[in-house]
Amino acid sequence: MSTSWPTELRVSKDRHRLIVAFDDGARFDLSAELLRVLSPSAEVQGHGPGQKVTVPGKRNVAILSVAPTGNYAVRIGFDDMHDTGIFTWTYLRELGEKGEALFAAYEQELADKGMTRDRTEKPR
Repeated sequence: MSTSWPTELRVSKDRHRLIVAFDDGARFDLSAELLRVLSPSAEVQGHGPGQKVTVPGKRNVAILSVAPTGNYAVRIGFDDMHDTGIFTWTYLRELGEKGEALFAAYEQELADKGMTRDRTEKPR
């Protein structure tokens, strides 16, 4: 578990990326789509093992807000009105370090379920 602390959280001008920098020099550029489809919210992750859902149609989702939650996380609000995910510093770092592999797995889930990044439909 990393003990590094964020030194910068910045939403890009087009609101489609979140830049996160840590005090150990690590810096990540996370897409709004990645953050939305891998949101730590119960709506996405479920309330227990095997309940995670695949959220399609979020290619163009944008970040509306980033609000501090205590001193350990931020709550990110998206333009599809999803705003229940609380992203801890540790989770943001994990998304930065493993985001490419996690996103590839997400794209495979979409394909396996006959869903796309472009067509909005009920998560399953």
